[in-house]
Amino acid sequence: MSKIVSYILFIGFVVGAGLIAGVTNMPGEWYQTLEKPFFNPPSWIFGPVWTTLYVMIGVAGARIWQRAPKSAAMQLWFAQMAFNLMWSPAFFGLQNPELALAVIAGMLVTIVAFMVKAKPIDGISTLLFVPYLAWVAFASVLNLSIAWLN
Repeated sequence: MSKIVSYILFIGFVVGAGLIAGVTNMPGEWYQTLEKPFFNPPSWIFGPVWTTLYVMIGVAGARIWQRAPKSAAMQLWFAQMAFNLMWSPAFFGLQNPELALAVIAGMLVTIVAFMVKAKPIDGISTLLFVPYLAWVAFASVLNLSIAWLN
């Protein structure tokens, strides 16, 4: 597979899957009634942040795929994607912040593990995950706060 095709496929998969997970599990009336912490960002910020992160996640995935497609790093990349795609259905779909908290904890663990395993293969992929790790850590605190307040 050519490099450009792998970038297109990975970015397309991540952005597309993220869009589907988001659109099919929209924050609805239930979410609006929840008590939220003072640091809850405005709702308009989530779309641009996640779109940017999804592109970076896709680029990192393509880079590892090109260098070590059967590596532990690649397996962890897919694992973190699975957790990522489970979070919206758990939180918004099932309206279960506690379950979502367990999912996001798994996401954090697999993001860090990916970064550790990816670093010797491709340092750029590790760096591409730094903003993702920061955002998911923030989202974890937000998720925990919502679960605690409600």
